[in-house]
Amino acid sequence: MPSLKTVLFDLDGTLIDSIRLIIDSYHHTLAVHGIPPKTDQEWLDGIGTPLRVQFAEWAHDEEQMDALIATYREYNIFHHDSRVTAYPGTVEMVRAVRAAGCRTGLVTSKNRIGAFRGLRLVGLEDAMDVVVGADDVTNPKPHREPVDLAVAQLGADPATTIYVGDSLHDMHAGRGAGVRTGAVLWGPFSRSDLAAAEPSHWLETPAELLTLLGD
Repeated sequence: MPSLKTVLFDLDGTLIDSIRLIIDSYHHTLAVHGIPPKTDQEWLDGIGTPLRVQFAEWAHDEEQMDALIATYREYNIFHHDSRVTAYPGTVEMVRAVRAAGCRTGLVTSKNRIGAFRGLRLVGLEDAMDVVVGADDVTNPKPHREPVDLAVAQLGADPATTIYVGDSLHDMHAGRGAGVRTGAVLWGPFSRSDLAAAEPSHWLETPAELLTLLGD
């Protein structure tokens, strides 16, 4: 197996611990708009896909979609900096990956503004050579397009690239793009949740990614 030269990361549930805030933002949005609630697990199953996908069943036109998204973002942004933290070891992991000479990129279902807010909060704004958000693609994760775009922008070889993420959507996007996939187990999903996607590597801790760089 060729050595890794490019490492792509998901953001929420992978680098930053924002999952509780995301779920609460969804609950808040439905409540404000008088929509019956969904369970935490139902929202969790969709994490890793854009807001437009999550709200599709209630948005009967663009005006309604915009209203739902605006409510979500208002709540999420207001609470973001006080409730979001880096997972232990992830910032050090990203820095070590770059120190080892690998290119880095972020591939997220957030829009670019939200992605940079999260990176800036944990001190990683300067640590990504490329950022691909939901507003950069036509087909978001689990489609391969976001990973393909990051690979193309970096001029990377899929054979020497890994996409590190926490959800089935991440694993499917990476596999579809022909890159190696690393399933993190410090996020909201367990090995049994992700096993069906057959990730290339299981990562129990952020430090374990560094052991792959010499493979």
